[in-house]
Amino acid sequence: MPYNIPFNVPLPFNFLDITVKGLIIGILCSAPMGPIGVLCVQPTLNKGRWYGFVTGLGACLSDFIYAIVTGFGMSFVMEFIDNPRYKFFLQIFGSILLFCFGLYCYYSDPRKKVHKGKRQQKGTLVHNFVTAFIVTFSNPLIILLFMATFAQFAFIVPEHPMEMSIGYISLIAGALMWWYGLTWLVDKVREFFSLDTIVIINRIIGTVVMVFSFAILIGTAFNLFSLPGIVNS
Repeated sequence: MPYNIPFNVPLPFNFLDITVKGLIIGILCSAPMGPIGVLCVQPTLNKGRWYGFVTGLGACLSDFIYAIVTGFGMSFVMEFIDNPRYKFFLQIFGSILLFCFGLYCYYSDPRKKVHKGKRQQKGTLVHNFVTAFIVTFSNPLIILLFMATFAQFAFIVPEHPMEMSIGYISLIAGALMWWYGLTWLVDKVREFFSLDTIVIINRIIGTVVMVFSFAILIGTAFNLFSLPGIVNS
C-alpha cells in the first residue's frame, strides 16, 4: 500500500541550507583582522600554532554569545520580517551595512594594536583564551555585523529550534574553520609573514565583502519588481 507523504513537512535539505548559511556567516564574522587578529597571529608566530588557535577559540565563544543574543532579538520581529515588503527593505539595509563593514575592514589598520599585543607574549593557553574572549566581548558592535548577515541570509527560523541549533553550530564551525586555517597558514609561511601581511589580508577581505554585498544589493533591488504592493503602491 503506497504511503501518502505530506509535502508541507520540512525536508532534510532545510538543514543543509541553514548549515551552509551558518558556515558562511561564521567565516564572514571572523575573517576581518582587527585587534583579535593581531592577538591570534602574534602567538602563532612567537609561541606556536596552537597558542594562536586557542586565541581564536576565545573569540569564537564571544561571537557565539553575541550571535545567540542577536538571534533571539531578531526572532521577536520575524512576523514583521515575514512580510515580503518589509523583508525586502531589511535585506537592502543588511546589504548596505555589510558593504560599510567591508569598507571599514579595507581601511582598518590593526597594526596600531600591536604594542598592546606584545605585552602578552608570556602566558598559558588558558591565558590566551581568556584574553581573546575579553577583547572580543568588549566590542558589542559585532552585533551589527550579525544583524546584517542574519537579515541578508534570512538566517533566523522562528519556531524551528532544531534548525536554529544546527545553524548556530554551523556558525561556530565556520568561525573555527577560519581560525584553524589562518593559524595553519601563518605557521607554514612564518618566515615570510609580517604585520604588513595583516593589512593586505584585511584589504582582500574588505574587497571581497564589498563586492559580495554590492552584488547581493543589486540582486535584491531587482527583486523589487516582483514584489506586488511595492511597485503598485
